[in-house]
Amino acid sequence: MAREITLALTGDVMLGRGVNETLPNVRLEEPWGDVLPLLLSADLRVINLECAITEHRRSWSRTRKVFHFRADPAATGVLEAARIDACSLANNHTLDFEEKGLLDTLSHLEAAGIRYAGAGHDLREAARHVLLEGAVALVAFTDNEPPFAAGLDRPGTNYLPVSTEPEVLRRVEEAIGAAREAGARTVIFSNHWGPNMVLRPPEAFRRFARAVVDLGADVYYGHSAHVFQGVEIYRGKPILYDTGDFIDDYAVDPNLRNDRSFLFCVSMEGGSLQRLELFPVFLPYARVELAHGDERGKIFDLMHKLSAEMGTVFERREDRLVLEPT
Repeated sequence: MAREITLALTGDVMLGRGVNETLPNVRLEEPWGDVLPLLLSADLRVINLECAITEHRRSWSRTRKVFHFRADPAATGVLEAARIDACSLANNHTLDFEEKGLLDTLSHLEAAGIRYAGAGHDLREAARHVLLEGAVALVAFTDNEPPFAAGLDRPGTNYLPVSTEPEVLRRVEEAIGAAREAGARTVIFSNHWGPNMVLRPPEAFRRFARAVVDLGADVYYGHSAHVFQGVEIYRGKPILYDTGDFIDDYAVDPNLRNDRSFLFCVSMEGGSLQRLELFPVFLPYARVELAHGDERGKIFDLMHKLSAEMGTVFERREDRLVLEPT
């Protein structure tokens, strides 16, 4: 019999560069700030890990790339401190330090008992779902950085363009179907997609997300824009178009405020949404903290506005936004 499972989903977790430099001087749980108890209270914790964990220092140079994110192996301890269950590795930074950096990342995660989806030694592994506790499956794709795509005998990411063309949707259907065949009652579809610093998803992206739900996904978990976007409930399923950032060292846009986001807690029972709780967070340098006061109010207001445009209305409580299907 299915039981209620609460999934804690975060925006991008980038432990490289400046964050990596701070780690020797802090306790490994410190980057999670006072959000850590909320993370630990969930049944499962899933993140988008947006860096390579490796000592390999040669960065990707086969195509032009401005930013390269690398964390030392000790950064794995940050993930262990928050009891992260699974990482999406389908993104535009997993191969920042070449295939060697990706393979090292896989080894470090495996050694820590952290599952992953969306990248692997070859396309077959990159496309494979991971089945977590409570019959929850994670599948992960990205439309970012096509040169990082895995091949039949080449390590890389699970690349998929955003399109409703039959061949694209066939791959989505196969991934979700394989997870169901393995016993999944709840399928999380992770997608690192689209342009940066955009508050609203393009209409083509909304069509694609709905098509993914039509093909059987229970939770659409989007990220990449560095700012959060509105939430849509489609056929009773939550579409989180973009979950923003969570831990990083990024410069802050004074207007778009990429240092504001949420911890997204999705409670599911056998694939049915029971409750969606959004806890507002603020991102100081190299850490995340719960938002308070005026900061919290502004984060609430923007999510209210963006989600209302999609027909979603949250109940506003003191420390969170809540949606419970009627």
